[in-house]
Amino acid sequence: MSRTEADAEPPAEPPTNPTEPPPADDHAFFGQPRGLLTLSGLEVWERFSFLGMQAILVLYFADSVANDGMGMDSGTAASVSAAYGTLVYLVSVAGGWLADRILGSYRAVLWGGILIACGHYSMAVPTATMTWVGLGLISAGTGLLKPNVASMVGKLYRTDDQRRDAGFALYYMGINIGAFAGPLITGWLGDHKGWHWGFSAAAIGMTFGLIQYVLGRRHLAGRKASAEFALPKDAMRRAVVLIVVGVVVFAALAALLAAVGWLTMDRFVDVLTVISVIAPVVYFTVMFRSPRVSTEERGRLRPYVVLFLASVVFNFILFQAYSTMILLASTNAETSILGFTFPASWYASALGAFEVALAPVVAAVWARMGPRQPHASNKIAFGVILGGLSFILMALPTSGHGDDSYKMAVWWIVGSYLLLGLGDILVETSGMSATTKLAPQAFASQTMALWFLSLALANGIQAQVVKLYGEVSNPAYFGVNGAIAVAAGVAVVLLAPWLRRTMHPVH
Repeated sequence: MSRTEADAEPPAEPPTNPTEPPPADDHAFFGQPRGLLTLSGLEVWERFSFLGMQAILVLYFADSVANDGMGMDSGTAASVSAAYGTLVYLVSVAGGWLADRILGSYRAVLWGGILIACGHYSMAVPTATMTWVGLGLISAGTGLLKPNVASMVGKLYRTDDQRRDAGFALYYMGINIGAFAGPLITGWLGDHKGWHWGFSAAAIGMTFGLIQYVLGRRHLAGRKASAEFALPKDAMRRAVVLIVVGVVVFAALAALLAAVGWLTMDRFVDVLTVISVIAPVVYFTVMFRSPRVSTEERGRLRPYVVLFLASVVFNFILFQAYSTMILLASTNAETSILGFTFPASWYASALGAFEVALAPVVAAVWARMGPRQPHASNKIAFGVILGGLSFILMALPTSGHGDDSYKMAVWWIVGSYLLLGLGDILVETSGMSATTKLAPQAFASQTMALWFLSLALANGIQAQVVKLYGEVSNPAYFGVNGAIAVAAGVAVVLLAPWLRRTMHPVH
């Protein structure tokens, strides 16, 4: 799309400056700028497609080839699913840089959405090859889209606009509406029509999101063609050539190694795990040693490392809501309520539903407590503890059975997701806020990259640990992992006095 096409305005409305936030009197969407409706709508459909697909992905991997599945054992299915998540968040780090330096936020989100839609359409084709092609396209697309939509929401507001926090709350609710609706549709289609029908629904959902994003582009700030911190023309040309050549060489090398039998699925998962460990270590080392980071900022980085690790522990549990928990639900949980039978993947919708319901309650509690509310580090610690308890809870109904033919009541998994959803609200909101405040000024534009690296590392560790699922008993698997998370949360609570002293200006 050319610059002219991207910035074209319908004659009925005066054009807005694409580089500036809309005027302060733009209250068309529940008192918020109209652009928030466009971006929230995009996120509804992106989360609908991404989490709708992810809710059935592990079941598709684990299903037999005769049923159009991939025929993996449960541990391998969960591991490959986690490796896919690792790749998504590693690419997201690069996606933020591409938007800042080459594409610009609007185009990065647009092309990311197109890649995601193409990926889902590819997965709708019932062949193993197209499944892997589709997952690669979705990873690249999500890496472009995810880190840049939130930054576009921020550009809708001036710095002193009091509506900013409420706007992000509406945006966050849109994310969870998509997370709730996606597994309902894709899960029903996957269970009744076939897995590739579910992937088709995800593709159609992303297409709807793209259409409304393009139609609503006139309400978006920062949609100019060039990147905000664009590279000089010569440097940009070299960067594009290097990126294209690098992608081609990487794909050719991977294909060659796979053809000779060296690059197996297990090795690919292992490589992603190693990268997910190395990347944050390198990132933090660069920040600690950078001459552009002051002594005061370096002091704030130390407590952030603790919060970063707390995020890794919590998200290690959270991401299993779409892998081991779904596998457990498919084999050992009741899938009927009052005579109504539902797919096991519908359990994943409970997580989105709880977060939609609980987010405003939590916000109201903090507002009522005012300055008496817990410190940000304690909020994160409580979230990690809740995540651990959600797994410990699952150790109870899975214990004391002579074989694996038992069926637990619906409310066990629903209760686990309730704890997990509340924990997610505490960790994600406080963690993102702390990240933006504690990151050194010289790295301020890369704060999202830091957060995504914690998610990548959580998935990378998960990709290894979930291999034990099905190999050890369920009570041991959920109990031990849950206990480790609780211990990590308690450790952060014990570090609270030091964290409060060193995390200024975070309260």
